[in-house]
Amino acid sequence: MSKSSLEGIKVVDLSRVLGGPLSTQILGDHGANIIKVEPPAGDETRGWGPPYHERGSAYYDGVNRNKKCIALDMRQAEAHEILFRLLEQADILVENFKVGTFEKWGIGFEDVLQKKFPRLIHCRITGFGSTGPYAGFPGYDAVAQATSGLMSINGDPDRPPVRIGVPIVDLTTGMNAVIAILLALHERNTSGLGQSIEVSLYDTAISLIHPHAANWFLDGKPQNRTGSAHPNITPYDLLPTANGYLFLAIGNDRQFAGLCKHLGCENVSSDPRFAINADRAANRLALRKILEDILADKDGKALTQELLEKGIPAGSVQTVEDAMQHPQTIAREMVVTDGEYRGTGIPIKLSRTPGKIQFKPPQYGENNSEILSAAGYCEEEIQRFKDMQITLQKPKK
Repeated sequence: MSKSSLEGIKVVDLSRVLGGPLSTQILGDHGANIIKVEPPAGDETRGWGPPYHERGSAYYDGVNRNKKCIALDMRQAEAHEILFRLLEQADILVENFKVGTFEKWGIGFEDVLQKKFPRLIHCRITGFGSTGPYAGFPGYDAVAQATSGLMSINGDPDRPPVRIGVPIVDLTTGMNAVIAILLALHERNTSGLGQSIEVSLYDTAISLIHPHAANWFLDGKPQNRTGSAHPNITPYDLLPTANGYLFLAIGNDRQFAGLCKHLGCENVSSDPRFAINADRAANRLALRKILEDILADKDGKALTQELLEKGIPAGSVQTVEDAMQHPQTIAREMVVTDGEYRGTGIPIKLSRTPGKIQFKPPQYGENNSEILSAAGYCEEEIQRFKDMQITLQKPKK
């Protein structure tokens, strides 16, 4: 197999929970050498379950493969010296401590790290960023969904706002962190210098409010919940069939005409109320009623296949279990297995330098001695760190 695209890049990952660990897992999937540094209590997600297994939780496993783990008590000065030793050969440092923590420890980026390691790229992931009235406040995905307006547009119009079912802000913040890191790596090729990056959950959440923010900027109207329907496109909605729900994602007039022809109701596409998207949007309730009546006795799963084959976007709603076993998922290698470990695959497909799974998610402190030895510490020093509980073998609760 060809080399991975990030082979030779070294990352020290002090982040926990989701956004940071996901970003470093993506880098690790593409060949970067990731050293995960866990605090005395361990990454919180080791306890986020059920389900659990002997190595931790399913939640932890989902974003921590392709890493080696050392457990350090960063509150101790000698742990800072170990961190510096690890950073001597590192390209990237990722962390999501509360704003000001590194500075409190006397290892802030501008005052210390940038001077000691001028090529280091420091990526800080925060809840609300380091400026503004919410600067330094703790941030979690659902809090960002709520405060950014994302939650206000999710759900049915006659019911309260609903949290988006996956931690969408954490996940996309992790992806933004990867983008930022790769941008900084590219720029370093020219300048020879690293820099500090800040990616916040709040900023990411604000950036996700499309097209609702764009709509509001233009017309100033309140953006309301529309259930599964799209605020700008019709029909773009979830509709019941005889055997489950079908999502129709009709993006243009040609697709709408094709849908009506396939359903045997060409008169609907020629109806002046539904001729173009603007008309369909103005008469969306009437159109929905017509489509509900037509689809009521249809096999939604079979119809999905028929419509897709004709270039008409549609999808029957599958369970997670169904999706993980679907032939398309398997064909795209989007489920990977390594012994007892199973996870989602690598979504970025590179033809010459593909990603790969090298390591299962590590146990807490699993690679303490290996990492310290590779950093140049002798056996006596490694044992002293263990005796002083600077490095740990089991989480402190």
